[in-house]
Amino acid sequence: MHELARQVRFSVNPFLSEDCTGSNSFASKPAGEGLSIFLELSVELVGDVGAETGLVVNVTDIDRDVRKFVVPLFAGRIRQDFRRARHIGFSVMTELLGSAWGRLADKFVPARLNKLSLKLNPFRKIAIDSGDMDMVYFSEKFEFAAMHKLWNDDFSEEQNFKVFGKCANPTGHGHNYVIEVTIKMSAAGNDFRIGYFEKTVDDELIKLVDHRNLNADVDQFSGTIPTIENIAIFAWNKLVRQFGEATLHCVTVWETDKTCCSYYG
Repeated sequence: MHELARQVRFSVNPFLSEDCTGSNSFASKPAGEGLSIFLELSVELVGDVGAETGLVVNVTDIDRDVRKFVVPLFAGRIRQDFRRARHIGFSVMTELLGSAWGRLADKFVPARLNKLSLKLNPFRKIAIDSGDMDMVYFSEKFEFAAMHKLWNDDFSEEQNFKVFGKCANPTGHGHNYVIEVTIKMSAAGNDFRIGYFEKTVDDELIKLVDHRNLNADVDQFSGTIPTIENIAIFAWNKLVRQFGEATLHCVTVWETDKTCCSYYG
């Protein structure tokens, strides 16, 4: 069994009756004109590889069906609500994502539609998956700068440098960390507010670690080595049960663009 994912990027200008198709799907197709709303839909399929083709599904078929059945759905609703000066809230986006699922669910058989993710901007996305269609997932990335030293007092100096390498530098070293927080909540009648979510993450986590020496300034790391794994656990413990009716689903921390760790509690 394989998982196959394809990102389809498209733009909608709410002030025009239709968009220029364009010729660069890597950037956006339809291309949009002028100041347009850019979206990216990720389609994840699960299935077996065809013996004759070596493919789960030809990704050009995914591109074609998303642009045929889903892009008009989003474009129509966006234009309709813009022209009526009507706010397009989180519940509307969730509704549109569910409708997109309905339009794509039978298009790739024998492969099965497993997950749809809609990227609202480079750092924020919503998603639904086949595991629980009554729930919607919201993810957003934050950043903080901090220094740390990886060192175990029970090790000799030689052991510390053998295990942790340059990260055992006695005066420490720093990272520009990125953390993605994902919560899940009911997809029905949701009144989720991004501003409240961001303030919660900022107050409960980011202010504790940003521009800090994790070993010296954060009590929880006085006896715990501030590895990326332990930072993810720390973040989870600070944020769990902080989002009202929503549930914390996952915390992912990037130490560099090559190294990240996810924790699910």
